Amino acid sequence: MFKKSLEAKSQQRLSGADRKKLKRTIKERFRNASDSEIDSILPPKAEITIVKLQNRVHLYGVEGGFPMFFDIDGRGTEIFPTVYALWKVPDLLPAFILKGGEVSRFVIGGADLMFPGISIPAQGLPSFAEGEPWAVKVPGNLAPIAVGTTTMSSTAALKAGLRGKALRITHYYRDSLWELVEGHYVPNAGFLEDVVFEDPSLSSACQASDSCEGVNEASSDPQNDISNKKEGESVDVLDLTSEANPSSTAQLDVSNDPAEQITANVDDLKVTDEESNVEVHHTLSTEDVDALLDKCLLQALHTTVKDKDLPMPGSTLWAGHVLPCRPSGITLDIKKSSYKKLSKWLQAKSSTTLISVKEDKHKKEVVLNSVNRNHPEYTSFRPEKRQAEKSDQTSDHAASESRSHKTLEVAEIYKPSVHVNPIFASVGVDTGKLFSASEATDIVFRYIEKENLVKPTDKSMVVLDAILCDALFKGAIKKGSTYPTAIHKKDLGHTFVNRMQAHHVVTRGGESVVRKGALKNIQIMTERRQGNKKVTKVSGFESFLMDAEALASELQKKFACSTSVAELPGKKGHEVLVQGGVIEDLAKHLVEQYGIPKRYIEVLDKTKK
Repeated sequence: MFKKSLEAKSQQRLSGADRKKLKRTIKERFRNASDSEIDSILPPKAEITIVKLQNRVHLYGVEGGFPMFFDIDGRGTEIFPTVYALWKVPDLLPAFILKGGEVSRFVIGGADLMFPGISIPAQGLPSFAEGEPWAVKVPGNLAPIAVGTTTMSSTAALKAGLRGKALRITHYYRDSLWELVEGHYVPNAGFLEDVVFEDPSLSSACQASDSCEGVNEASSDPQNDISNKKEGESVDVLDLTSEANPSSTAQLDVSNDPAEQITANVDDLKVTDEESNVEVHHTLSTEDVDALLDKCLLQALHTTVKDKDLPMPGSTLWAGHVLPCRPSGITLDIKKSSYKKLSKWLQAKSSTTLISVKEDKHKKEVVLNSVNRNHPEYTSFRPEKRQAEKSDQTSDHAASESRSHKTLEVAEIYKPSVHVNPIFASVGVDTGKLFSASEATDIVFRYIEKENLVKPTDKSMVVLDAILCDALFKGAIKKGSTYPTAIHKKDLGHTFVNRMQAHHVVTRGGESVVRKGALKNIQIMTERRQGNKKVTKVSGFESFLMDAEALASELQKKFACSTSVAELPGKKGHEVLVQGGVIEDLAKHLVEQYGIPKRYIEVLDKTKK
């Protein structure tokens, strides 16, 4: 699930109704969890955010904190706690205990859990059903390292002799979800690897795992030295894949309740800058937010906002230009500024003559008309160069976009059928391969040359022997009709190809897919909804190696309107719904940006009478 790198598509706060719905879903999914345990993960008065990923996975967590739950399909049917949530409430899920470090090394490497790697308790294998969510723990450590779903029931497992796959891992420590959190979601997430544990049971658990590398020497704290000498253990760092960072200063006391203290106040962890000894906080005051807004606007005006893109809706300016310029790990919320609204902020900047805006009374939105690039604020501002970390992220994002827009190649190919197999066999060609129309035509002419079937008196005609006649017309001639004895050369090629099985190959960049049948067209349709509003639907794009969620996100920015993705009723695939009548612009966008040939695009405007 999280083995490959991920990109966060969007992030927003949940409304009160959605927050209640999420908690109801969690309570129904995890019936053993008490209300207090769920409240410890998702506090009642805290703002809960949802992050939507490109692979349709939804992440839920407290704003400014760690993601606590992830929904695989975004519908609430397969929701799981993250490792962070299980550190807060270790008993939220039942857990399998591993036999030792050798097994944990494979689990945190992305492998599924097998029954031989599970430590079976003395009372026997616990009871479970197929498809249940379970966690994975190492011996002596209450903090789980992975979560997944059971592949079979306990009864079936016993019948199979406790062999085979036990748990299909969906999320594990240091997977791409963890990396996504380190890079995008929470500024302090990367410092969890430096948390030092002083409980001997955790130390032994870490020592039992071969994936734990690096052991700290005795603590410099005299009390810790005494406790270490009493227990005869050194202090270990919870780092399952790499050596601990010796410069870390974050420590937690877990001597009383390890599982609870592992994540106690984890959102309040403070990171000390070694050079300046100043603690970094990410809570901004109103004045700080105002200053950050102005800085991000100037950064956007210098780097991404071009005069040719104007006029530009305020929502597009905010989502596509201002927000991407905010510092990494900082949540920029216009409601926390002194302006409270985007329109008031833009009008305030317009009053300084830095920009010129005008309110669109029809759409009830402020539109950016022009930028005064001779304004003192603009000329005195020096745009920041992106840090190496940011440039890596943007290059990865640009690479992902370039992959989706790489040149499209579509080819119609054919596979020999039972009708034409004797022709291929006669000239010694493998009937299991795929051929283009020209290659298939060459093969039938090789057969004609081999059998000398060209009519002597008319070189443009080919005499049909029994094999060639059956290949071209068997089953296609009505009963009682006479089979032809000759065929013109110009009709031979397409007649022979039509008797083969049609396939098509679609290639975009390094990805190539071969499918049976003719390539289906992309369908774009505009219709009216309630309130005389237009909506444009596009479907059939999956055949051209296009992702529904990525296309919807791109069209939302392209046309500055709302988009959504829905499943096609009674069919496989999805359709993207775009608010507004953009049928011609959408077709042009598919041709120019995705390289879709015009012959594969069907357009239907139901709004025209």
